[in-house]
Amino acid sequence: MHTIILPRGKMLQIKQGDITAETTDAIVNPANSHLRHGGGAALAIARAGGSAIQKQSQELIKKIGSLPVSHAVITDGGLLPAKFVIHTVGPRWGEGDEECKLRQAVENVLFLGHLYNLRSVSMPAISSGIFGFPKDRCAQILLQTAIDFFLRLDTPLESVTFCNYDAETCQHFIQAASAAKLIDS
Repeated sequence: MHTIILPRGKMLQIKQGDITAETTDAIVNPANSHLRHGGGAALAIARAGGSAIQKQSQELIKKIGSLPVSHAVITDGGLLPAKFVIHTVGPRWGEGDEECKLRQAVENVLFLGHLYNLRSVSMPAISSGIFGFPKDRCAQILLQTAIDFFLRLDTPLESVTFCNYDAETCQHFIQAASAAKLIDS
């Protein structure tokens, strides 16, 4: 695990692991706009968290119709160690303005954590799986957006963990942090 300490004692962590095992206050689900948790990290989160996550997701969709790209909503964590799951829809590579949309998705996740008075959030590399966002650019955007968030806002949120299952994606985060001179390479 790599740890980055920011001003005001805020912290970023980069680790390889199973996001469904994270003990942070919330984990992030890289969802689709209908909150049907049928593949990738979304499926793993729904399976580990039990039926409550999908049920609450369906109730939200009944109310709002669909979750637009870059927006975020929160449900209980069900059987997960995390109390909450923050669902966000990242952009699909090739849809246009992807980098801005990804930054906004991360910003909305962190602001929801702020509004819920959370202390810690774990998130995977949003959009870098089946949505095709390049992993190296994704890592740069997620890291920089979290740093900018912490520098701009006085928030109860204390830490963000970038938790990815595969070594390749984790390595992209380490390389991005090293290139930004946040950690030693």
